[in-house]
Amino acid sequence: MSPIRISRTTLVTFFLGCLAWSAYLASEAHAEDPGEFKSNVLLIIVDDLGFADLGCLGSKDMRTPHLDSLIASSLKLNRLYANCPVCSPTRASVITGCYPDRVGVPGVIRTDPANSWGNLTTFTETLPERLGQLGYRTAAIGKWHLGLEDEDHPMNHGFDSFHGFLGDMMDDYYNHLRHGNNYMRKDREEIDPRGHATDLFSQWAVEFIESSSQGDRAAQPWFLYLAYNAPHTPIQPPSDWLEKVKSRQPGITDRRAKLVALIEHMDAGIGRVLRSLRDSGMDERTIVVFTSDNGGQINVGANNGSLRDGKQSMYEGGLRIPGCIRVPGETKAASSTDAVCTTADFLPTLVELAGGRVDAPIDGISLRPLLADPDHAWPEREVYFVRREGGIRYAGLTIEGLLWGDLKLVHNLPTSQLELFDLSIDPNETTDLAQERPKELREMVRRLQLHIQRGGAVPWQ
Repeated sequence: MSPIRISRTTLVTFFLGCLAWSAYLASEAHAEDPGEFKSNVLLIIVDDLGFADLGCLGSKDMRTPHLDSLIASSLKLNRLYANCPVCSPTRASVITGCYPDRVGVPGVIRTDPANSWGNLTTFTETLPERLGQLGYRTAAIGKWHLGLEDEDHPMNHGFDSFHGFLGDMMDDYYNHLRHGNNYMRKDREEIDPRGHATDLFSQWAVEFIESSSQGDRAAQPWFLYLAYNAPHTPIQPPSDWLEKVKSRQPGITDRRAKLVALIEHMDAGIGRVLRSLRDSGMDERTIVVFTSDNGGQINVGANNGSLRDGKQSMYEGGLRIPGCIRVPGETKAASSTDAVCTTADFLPTLVELAGGRVDAPIDGISLRPLLADPDHAWPEREVYFVRREGGIRYAGLTIEGLLWGDLKLVHNLPTSQLELFDLSIDPNETTDLAQERPKELREMVRRLQLHIQRGGAVPWQ
């Protein structure tokens, strides 16, 4: 029998085919393991919630049973930092997993171009884009605040659907207008719904969850980004909620009563959303994250506990926020961690929990090790905070902060001196150590300068 002759071309073709098949099998194994169920993801972000403005966080005049219950069943993040002390930048960090100034959002995006300080410019895939690639149906409901133009629309950043408010804030919770403009949308269509914005967002979220449990959709995992406008100004609770608070607490001030009522009303709406998860049988199949975009606004009655200052400030009261994460089968009820976490960490955490991985150079880190062990040996983090703003106080300049281990550098006004605090012994930032520790001050200023230069390379106007 004569030997079988195989040409060199045939061998090369066969070899390349084997490589391609191996790559295909590997990619399939990474993208989707048929034996692994992907949990749904519900990410709830509220607006301007004070660090102590929930019953479970020490508020004596607040009744928030639904959020109290959620946090009690979750891993509570005791040292969760917003990546900026104002709205738009923090939302950019949640969506991208990056420092806001590195994705073109160093400040608040507004309706007036002359006073708008950001333009979302992503160099990396967003959270909904990443989850969409892993087979998720993605939806945004509520407040967007990351741009008003067509190119800024949530559906141009990875969301399959959008039902909410494009703008920065509402001048009225009932007519939903901002400077006379209607920014309410269903997908890309302008709509004019009736009702309090909190009730609308809660109802739309319930409808999304209920529809996701029916028919063919029940087999597909989903990601819902639910962003409330509450308790942002105007402090406008429904009248019956305000009367309930006043009748319960006769001595409460009008200012505080309005904020308490607005938060309690929001808590009830979140309770409806969480109840819909239970009623649809998806409670044990859904990861729930809860957070705020920055600290509470003091001049409208917010309670940030013992933390210094509030919204807009680089002190702890502006940056420290309530937060928790509940992962069925992984988190232990009533657990908590003192590890330093940021809003940019939610993207890598959720992508990893969904079975993906993040290879791009982002700034957030996965919190998954803390789910199994809240006391996990956590790295000493270097966390930056930058905010650009206009007006007489800021004149278009930036204010900054740097958390480096237990040391915190604060530059809270463009015209103020740099301050240095040791949070391990001075968590309320009462004693400035800049003069006593010049070596650490110089090193932290050097690091901060390099970070600001990185952000300066990104167009934002």
